Amino acid sequence: MALFNEEEQQRIRTAIENAEKHTSGQMRVCIEKTCTEEVLDRAAKYFHQLDMHKTKLRNGVLIYVATVDRKFAIIGDAGINKAVPANFWDDTKEKMLENFKYGNLVEGIVTGINIAGDHLREFFPYQSGGSNELSNDVAFMDGE
Repeated sequence: MALFNEEEQQRIRTAIENAEKHTSGQMRVCIEKTCTEEVLDRAAKYFHQLDMHKTKLRNGVLIYVATVDRKFAIIGDAGINKAVPANFWDDTKEKMLENFKYGNLVEGIVTGINIAGDHLREFFPYQSGGSNELSNDVAFMDGE
């Protein structure tokens, strides 16, 4: 059984679609129940497994959440990391955490997507003729 129902998954897909209308950045959400290693290492593993490093401008962003272990991370590709300040994701993570603390997992993810999209717009504005290089579907992983 999926961790989110179809309506919740659609809310996340729609948030990604709306955010990507204003930025050339490409976003994905990756969910699993448990995280068996350092959260940033786990997120980086799935970033590569989902081929997020293959975007044209190297501007992919992954929001990774381990629901049972209550861990999450936001990571960006090399193109983003070169362009943004070191604390770029801090306020996004704080706003997400505010929702997560009260069990509002989907709302926290959608909030993170919205804020990330706003931030990316500054450094990676939408380019006409740009395409959606990554799936907007939530990637559910099995923890292997």
